[in-house]
Amino acid sequence: MVKHQPLQYYEPQLCLSCLTGIYGCRWKRYQRSHDDTTKWEILWFMILTFTFLLTLTWFYFWWEVHNDYNEFNWFLYNRTGQWSDWSIPILVSTAAGFTYITALLILALCHIAVGQQLNLHWLHKGFLAIILTATVIAMMSIEQMWDEEWEVLLISFQATAPFLHIGALAAITLLSWIIAGQFARSEKAIFQVCLILAYLAVVIALYLVPMTISSPCIMEKDLLGPKPSVIGHRGAPMLAPENTLMSFKKALEQRTSGLQADVTVSYDGIPFIMHDDTLRRTTNIEQVFPELSSHLSAMFNWTDLERLNAGEWFINNDPFWTVSSLSPVDVTEAGNQSVCKLTDLLSLVKENNASVLLRIHHLPAGHPQYETYINITVSTILQSGLPQERVIWLSDHERPFVQQLAPDFQQASNIKRDPKFMKDRDITFINLRYTEVNQEDIREYRSQNLTLNTYTVNEPWLFSVLWCAGVESVTSDASHILSKVPFPVWLLPPDAYSLIWITSDIISFTVIIGVFILQKWRLGSIRTYNPEQIMLSAAVRRTSRDVRIMKEKLIFSEINNSMDTPEELSLCSESRYEGFSNNAITPSTDSKATSNQRVEET
Repeated sequence: MVKHQPLQYYEPQLCLSCLTGIYGCRWKRYQRSHDDTTKWEILWFMILTFTFLLTLTWFYFWWEVHNDYNEFNWFLYNRTGQWSDWSIPILVSTAAGFTYITALLILALCHIAVGQQLNLHWLHKGFLAIILTATVIAMMSIEQMWDEEWEVLLISFQATAPFLHIGALAAITLLSWIIAGQFARSEKAIFQVCLILAYLAVVIALYLVPMTISSPCIMEKDLLGPKPSVIGHRGAPMLAPENTLMSFKKALEQRTSGLQADVTVSYDGIPFIMHDDTLRRTTNIEQVFPELSSHLSAMFNWTDLERLNAGEWFINNDPFWTVSSLSPVDVTEAGNQSVCKLTDLLSLVKENNASVLLRIHHLPAGHPQYETYINITVSTILQSGLPQERVIWLSDHERPFVQQLAPDFQQASNIKRDPKFMKDRDITFINLRYTEVNQEDIREYRSQNLTLNTYTVNEPWLFSVLWCAGVESVTSDASHILSKVPFPVWLLPPDAYSLIWITSDIISFTVIIGVFILQKWRLGSIRTYNPEQIMLSAAVRRTSRDVRIMKEKLIFSEINNSMDTPEELSLCSESRYEGFSNNAITPSTDSKATSNQRVEET
């Protein structure tokens, strides 16, 4: 009886099995292949790389516009009529898609590094196509609905570019290991030349990128101006319902220099504070007067307005995801807020020696106060006893008339105009969105003694950039956050930044040269031919029995052609068969004798 022994022993390769299994569902050894990647799979790798870059851009963009999430939700509210916070779900789904694509790209690069054939599984291809399509649709939607927001990218680079540059250097330096490996393995001179030229072009471009980086925070510390003052945008809407008395009190508790509010005149001539044209978003109008919920807020009498609750919506909708951080007392108080009168706001501002930035809403043509609402509002302010110089009047409508009634009001403009034009009209205050100004505008306004205020600034990084640029004040929903920013997030002298830039480039270049030398030494003399790959690659779609037979034929063929002793087999397994045991077992002498005896008997 013949005693059979295993022909070979495969060393367990858990990492390689996981690598090929997760990427292409090739969990078994014979399913792997060192063959060249097909053109179809190369195309999918290019699609994967493009999707990674696209999702990286989209993820970075959506992360940086965190400052304007509330603005985005309000924009959707105007389109749909329903308040929903879409910003966080978009961020979460974007982060999940980007993480998935990044993992696939890392797996693909690992395949290339170890010389494995790329074979992306069809399920991954489906998810890849879905993520690519969704990202393209999202970016096109933003382009159509919110195209000015793309300018945030340019502004964010002023805060992140130096750090993104170092990150990109680290990534391209790590990639040198794969590039050097492909360069050393390749036997085609044209491929080597094209590969090294393309890689060097990217590397040199990254080394020179800092020459194009312009950030106001790259400056000497002694040139930094005073910290911009903070104006509470509708009070402190992250801590209390916007445009309510509680919200204004909370903002003043954060040591803000002033408050911003939106003024509307009621049907019976009472100025009150309300941002939206209707009452649906910030009051319970649909429960109290459901048949009037779509009416303009200015078309209600004050006796009806004071019956409304202006705080429950804040507790229920949690527009800034901050309600959970409030104390029980604050939650109770916020839920019981009512519509705020202008007179109540002015009394609060006067008590705290603050300023007030007022935006006056236009009234519809059929309103009883259509001709007199400006006079009513100005008279209310003058009667409050608030010093005129603390009032910033942000309205072009009937400005000369307002200047006659209250000559000491600070006249403000929310339109970007020529400085000379504004000075000729006694406009001394400019209120612009932060995306509308640059460093040259800021310098020009300061030279003309014009005060520049930017809105709406909630993030410390954005506040820091504007601080370094010389902005004098900002309007913010997050006064409780910005009031605790003692210094810009980062500030680098030009010499220090140049030193960091040059040092990073030198370290990167040194590492890249070392990696190329090491890879050339490791892989330059290794033959790319692997006898195992021929049969194992061809056996991917065969039955297990056929695969076993082909493995046996392959090994016996190598034994008969190249090996005379078990020692040679052991030596060969070390040098040519990756994954084989050094103790390879050859057919025994007894087995050969038994076979010869059977032949003679026959």
